[in-house]
Amino acid sequence: MNKEYILGVFKDEESLVEAFEKVKQKGILPLEVYTPYPVHEILEGMGNKTRISHAAFFFGLFSAAGILTFLTWAATISWPINYGGKPTNSFPSFIVVTIVATILSITLLTLFTFSVRAKIFPGKVPEIVHERATNDRFVMVLDKNKLGENADSIQQIITEYGEIE
Repeated sequence: MNKEYILGVFKDEESLVEAFEKVKQKGILPLEVYTPYPVHEILEGMGNKTRISHAAFFFGLFSAAGILTFLTWAATISWPINYGGKPTNSFPSFIVVTIVATILSITLLTLFTFSVRAKIFPGKVPEIVHERATNDRFVMVLDKNKLGENADSIQQIITEYGEIE
């Protein structure tokens, strides 16, 4: 399938936001918007919601339960050590290890999940849409095939507020 894009290149945040709002009023949502820093109007307007925080919560819940289960099993069943008549299940001593190991598990599993979802892997060739995107320019990417009859008005909006490529 042939990919044809219209790139709107803007010099400042205000012109990008104005063009984005006008394009969105036409019923067209850009494929992607590249900015040097987060622009909250664009983030809210794109409507991208993430569930990575939900995944991190469940990673933490299941890893904490798994770590506590392992520590209890190791201290009471697999290798019980009788030292000074103390109980083998010394739960308070497991808390610090559980907290630290849970934080490590959440970090590694969330990083792995993000990398899989974003299709980031070693050796992947990045698709660069504009050489100055995220450097000092704001770039809005629109799919040329999905514009339909709005193509001329969208191009006019982009040329009014920025440059078109």
